[in-house]
Amino acid sequence: LGTVRYYPGLFGVVCSSLQVRSLFLASVWSTKAHSMFRRKLAALEYHQPNSFDIADEAQFRNMVVWLEDQKVRHYKIEDRANLRNIQGGDWPIAFKQYLEELACPVNHGDKSAVMDWLLGYAVRLEYGDNVEKYRQVKAADVQKEPTPAPSSDVLANIDPTSADFRAGVASLAQLLQIPQHDDQLMLLKAIRKLIQEKLSKEVIAESQNKKTEGVPILLEKLDAGFDTGDPAVNEAAKILRLLHIHELRDLQTKINEAIVSVQAITANPRTDQALGKVGR
Repeated sequence: LGTVRYYPGLFGVVCSSLQVRSLFLASVWSTKAHSMFRRKLAALEYHQPNSFDIADEAQFRNMVVWLEDQKVRHYKIEDRANLRNIQGGDWPIAFKQYLEELACPVNHGDKSAVMDWLLGYAVRLEYGDNVEKYRQVKAADVQKEPTPAPSSDVLANIDPTSADFRAGVASLAQLLQIPQHDDQLMLLKAIRKLIQEKLSKEVIAESQNKKTEGVPILLEKLDAGFDTGDPAVNEAAKILRLLHIHELRDLQTKINEAIVSVQAITANPRTDQALGKVGR
């Protein structure tokens, strides 16, 4: 069989060469994976496609939640609580169940492969929802994409997948009695619009300066319809009755406005004299 000879120096050089080659291949794969993620994230109109780092566990989990909320929508909104709880200890279990329900074919322990599959799956769903839109796109139209100008909207620089951001927006919406929405940026815009229209300094000052003129009424001449035996209670009952009547009048006014608005949409017959009939 011959004699096996050991050369320590040569062995060390070979091992070092293999290690360098492994590091080089890992670097090449990381660069390709980052470029691959960036292209798919840009296609999905993700707000920061160049900054996604799959090695960051928090970013990885936030990306999974963003894909489910915005693109995949496998679960109903009320069923996404376990997946959204990215800080919880049971998140890996919820994520594994999520992948099984989506029938993810890749190794669930390979984060890069899983993320690549999820992004590809989201792209397929996005294309399926907008087939006619993407059929009109030509290669020449996307070869030279103009550099987007800096957005003047302050909301464009906010990360909607941040756990603190989502919790803050949800709390603020609940405080202002605004219905929850799965798109946190859309919900934040609704909050901003409500504050601008109802809670700004100008609106508050205008409401304070606005005076409603009315006809003075003497409580002595007003009949409450009953007598409690106490003059003070009788006057209080008369005041409550007047306030109730005022609220009923406001309600009737709003009802009339709603009826007029509906009639403006539905009660608009078009006459076709050639057919000799009235209607749409």
